[in-house]
Amino acid sequence: MLSQKTRYTIRALQHLSDTWQQGPVRLDVIAETQNIPRKFLTVILSEMVREGLVISHRGRDGGYELALAPVDVRYGDIIRLTRGSLALVPCAARNAYEHCQNCLPEAECRLRGLMLTLRDEMAAMLDKVTLADEIVVEPPFPEEPTPA
Repeated sequence: MLSQKTRYTIRALQHLSDTWQQGPVRLDVIAETQNIPRKFLTVILSEMVREGLVISHRGRDGGYELALAPVDVRYGDIIRLTRGSLALVPCAARNAYEHCQNCLPEAECRLRGLMLTLRDEMAAMLDKVTLADEIVVEPPFPEEPTPA
């Protein structure tokens, strides 16, 4: 699962992508539109400024805007910045590898092999999709009927 921080970061960057080249967007506008707590958004945007993805403008007409064109910001990079890795288990991380606790030796672990394949497929997909790409909004799943 993606962390709440990662989901908030993606939504904030999507908002800045939607307003690309329209000038800085105020923090309050992003927070309200994207339903992100203002305090959390301040931390997220500060991190994205440090990472070079966002520019911060001070003053009365200040706010935030993307530092790069939306086509240059890939979802895989956003997730790696906020989560550290795309892998679902530590032993399948390419850049943040850790040996799993309470596991089989890696040479015998079929789960690790599956997770490496999944990580590579997911990375290939997420590294192709940028903030500029159209993403289809899917309808919600139908709710389960409550038992009588």
